[in-house]
Amino acid sequence: MVTGAAPTEAGEGRSLRVAYFVSRFPKVTETFILREMLELQRLGDHVELYSLIHEHEPLRHHEAAELERRARYGNRGVVRVLAAQPRWIRDAPRRYAEVWRQVLRAHWRSPRRLAKAATTTLVASMWASALRESSCERVHAHWATWPALAAWVVRELTGVPYSFTAHAHDLYLDRSMLDEKIGAADFVATISRSNRRLIEELYGPDAAAKTFVVHCGVTVDGAPAEARVRPPGDPFEILAVGALEDYKGQRYLVEACARLRTRGLRFRCRIAGDGPERPTLEALIAMLGLAGSVELVGRRSMDEVAGLLGHADVVAHPSVVTAYGKTEGIPVALIEAMGAGVPVVATNVGGVPELVVDGATGLVVPPRDPARLADALCAVAASPALATRLARAGREHVEREFALARNVGHLRELLLRWGA
Repeated sequence: MVTGAAPTEAGEGRSLRVAYFVSRFPKVTETFILREMLELQRLGDHVELYSLIHEHEPLRHHEAAELERRARYGNRGVVRVLAAQPRWIRDAPRRYAEVWRQVLRAHWRSPRRLAKAATTTLVASMWASALRESSCERVHAHWATWPALAAWVVRELTGVPYSFTAHAHDLYLDRSMLDEKIGAADFVATISRSNRRLIEELYGPDAAAKTFVVHCGVTVDGAPAEARVRPPGDPFEILAVGALEDYKGQRYLVEACARLRTRGLRFRCRIAGDGPERPTLEALIAMLGLAGSVELVGRRSMDEVAGLLGHADVVAHPSVVTAYGKTEGIPVALIEAMGAGVPVVATNVGGVPELVVDGATGLVVPPRDPARLADALCAVAASPALATRLARAGREHVEREFALARNVGHLRELLLRWGA
């Protein structure tokens, strides 16, 4: 789904040559960016990838291998980064000085952000030189923070136009230079209507007019799925997928599982993902005596997640808003579950209500409420009819609003029209 003011000219009948700027690649949790780039390439477009950091996670999606091989990385070769700066001092000293003036003015209050901003500016200056020699017509950045800053620097130095996609924490937690980034961009994509409303509240109608809702997409293949029929005697299978971070709220799912045991439900809960909350969750599982029922299964590839979904009776996503303001956009893990025909239970935070409509496409409970979460999980377990109805409606909603081909097609149209 795309909303916002429409661009004025079409760019139909031609391919796109675009440079993608990202923070880290390959990053196992950012399947939505990977899928988007791969879909553009499938459509015949040329994508050049620039990543501020070359990520070295132990798990990699095999689909990322070709992009990883030919990507340019900002953290590989300090000498090359520094060697690119004299060119701008010589060829465009005023532009280069003005870029640094604005970056330093916007970030000087936070030493940590200032260091990141300075590093990003140096890397972006190197990329600007590379893009001068590239056939790419424009830049599209994912995340409104450092990748969008890099795109802004490139535009200020070279005039290469850019756009960016804003997701969640990049709008909620760090808005350094966001007004300038929006103002200089051809357009802004964001993954939820609630994000677009926030941009309008913060920066007014002009910013909103150039902001479009482009949902993250997933591939929806095959015949519409039914909710899984659980063989008699098998445990009720609960699945949660997401980084083990505080805003994902997995601790409340563990507490809900303790209540499920008290109610006599035979279940197994698997939590896929990894992150800083793992020690806390391990301790909580042990304290509640749930080691035989709740399992932290670690990071999983896209194929492995699909396999887990095939055995799940329900997917739970108990996200919260943290004390420091971090929360969800629209979780791709929920989109994937609904697209696979698995009923979902989620909390009403961030953009989640745009995906999960209580009683229609899933069940919605308040955040930080393990009792209500347990109630919802029990309702799905007790009623195959409810599970089937939610699974069908969720799948249909994803097909309408969150299909990969549809939403990448919308983004591609925006990129081509502004590039015409």
